[in-house]
Amino acid sequence: MAFGRTILLAFLLICPAAAADDSADSAGWLAHQTDEYRAEIAKTIIELQQFRRSEHAAAEGRGGRRGAATLTNLNPRINAWFLLTIDWEQPKQREIYHLENPYPAAQTLELGSSDPHGIRIVVSGRSVACDLWWGGPTTQLEAAMRTLTPYAPLCDSRLYLRNRVSGHHTSLEEVTDLLRDHVWGGEAIIRFVKREFYRDTFLEQGRPNAPSAPIGSADPAWPRQATLDPAHLADSITPANLAIDLGKDTRTLTAGRWYPVNGLAGIYVSVIEPQIVAPEILKSYRDIVNALDAVEAGALDYLVAFDLAAFDVGFSLGTDHPRVGWSDRVSSGSRGGDLPGPDGIDRATPLVTNGMIGPWLVGGTVATFTGGFKRQHGAFRYGALAGLNHGSHYGFIEQGALFSKLQPGLSTLFVLDDGSVDIKTWTASDDDLLPRIRSARQNGVPLIDYDPATGLPAPGSLVARWGPGNWSGSADENLRTLRAGACLQQTPRRRFLIYGYFSTATPSAMARVFQAYGCRYAMHLDMNALEHTYLALYVHSGDQLVVQHLVSGMADVDQNSDGAMMPRFLAFPDDRDFFYLTRRERPR
Repeated sequence: MAFGRTILLAFLLICPAAAADDSADSAGWLAHQTDEYRAEIAKTIIELQQFRRSEHAAAEGRGGRRGAATLTNLNPRINAWFLLTIDWEQPKQREIYHLENPYPAAQTLELGSSDPHGIRIVVSGRSVACDLWWGGPTTQLEAAMRTLTPYAPLCDSRLYLRNRVSGHHTSLEEVTDLLRDHVWGGEAIIRFVKREFYRDTFLEQGRPNAPSAPIGSADPAWPRQATLDPAHLADSITPANLAIDLGKDTRTLTAGRWYPVNGLAGIYVSVIEPQIVAPEILKSYRDIVNALDAVEAGALDYLVAFDLAAFDVGFSLGTDHPRVGWSDRVSSGSRGGDLPGPDGIDRATPLVTNGMIGPWLVGGTVATFTGGFKRQHGAFRYGALAGLNHGSHYGFIEQGALFSKLQPGLSTLFVLDDGSVDIKTWTASDDDLLPRIRSARQNGVPLIDYDPATGLPAPGSLVARWGPGNWSGSADENLRTLRAGACLQQTPRRRFLIYGYFSTATPSAMARVFQAYGCRYAMHLDMNALEHTYLALYVHSGDQLVVQHLVSGMADVDQNSDGAMMPRFLAFPDDRDFFYLTRRERPR
């Protein structure tokens, strides 16, 4: 139980509300919830929330109807997601609502014993009544549910009800989900299609131009440039499909350099071909990185860097993916009896995932990009990780609520309660951070990791091992395809989150490019299609929103309404998970 005591101590230290309670009572309820979290039994997703805190009060509805209300803060440190449960007596009925607090740093929610008609919103010590289940002929909760919108405002938009909705699927998503869910042997069909028809489908080769004089030294506050072969320092490329506005006279770019995005301070774009990376990088770690073939060596790659001093990073699950049950990759021997899923659950209800940014964030959102693999591909069939922790399914957390446990040995992009962002290989001792994690997404093993022998970043040990690295789902299919990844770069002045789009690549090519840009850690995201490697930037000008896609074909993933583009993740719910960046009001 040493682990449980460590978590308990950490929680009491960082959660003043809990520490203010009687210590014996606090220790008792938290230890009980930690036992629920760790138990290898079938459970509900609520029992996975080991830091949750509940309040209880009497409830009174229309016509004198009586019952009991329970308000559960799923993670008090994050203070964003709440479950409201009302148990009515006559007639006997249970109602459950998933509420979102849009301003977790400024307000909190509580049940008041003196107000049986709703909850109270506390802002700077001032309590505001929010009568959710009282009044007529329709209560606020009833009206919010009937809107059938992903987010329905409550109490003058101080609070939102998350409604369950259907997420948008592209035709590709619809077909693959149909095959996987309802057709025997469907996964084999999908693999055949990828192998025969998708390989190099999105291959792009930059139109080379005559060598030009290198542009002047970049601003030291910009990201670090790529380390290139000295013979190619002046190489310039015209990326035909780049759809991000870099200003006038920037259609031709010097390879490996960074260019600021027009109208979006703190965001930069770079292009590169792996074959011009410095020879000392391409020759390093040959025991763990494959040599690049001619196609991927000459394929064009795009990178977009975000200054983490200027932006906050968030993560949202899609309406359908990733799921929380078993991946078919996992052997029967790793499943552990009759568990419905690796964490004891096979569904997220009563929590609501809606694949869309909250309306209070849209005005400050500057970018979105798709997240990681679906659950089907998010576990190991081969290698050491296949035999650990029920197959080491990839974990994820949204707004402090845990949907799938973070597993040791996996690459993890996470955001803490103070807004700090990191990417690292998760360890068991990192579980001490769980009370503070706002968002997290795991996706495989590292492309770039820290080498303690040299004190420098190095390719991950499994980059060239297809099965143990879980790169493409087969130990013998050396698939070269469209891929995306993320890395963390740190300079003397800044930290940057970098998104990489590789028009066709193996993990070895991805690792070499991230090495060249000096990334201290890098992880794979998704692959094979534009909807899986999607990135869009948003320029807000008055009441106008201009959408800029990383490559032009990504516009086809969005929808149109009366001639206006409806951007994915902002304007409509999507079935896939994604990351988003919002501009900070003031630098930290």
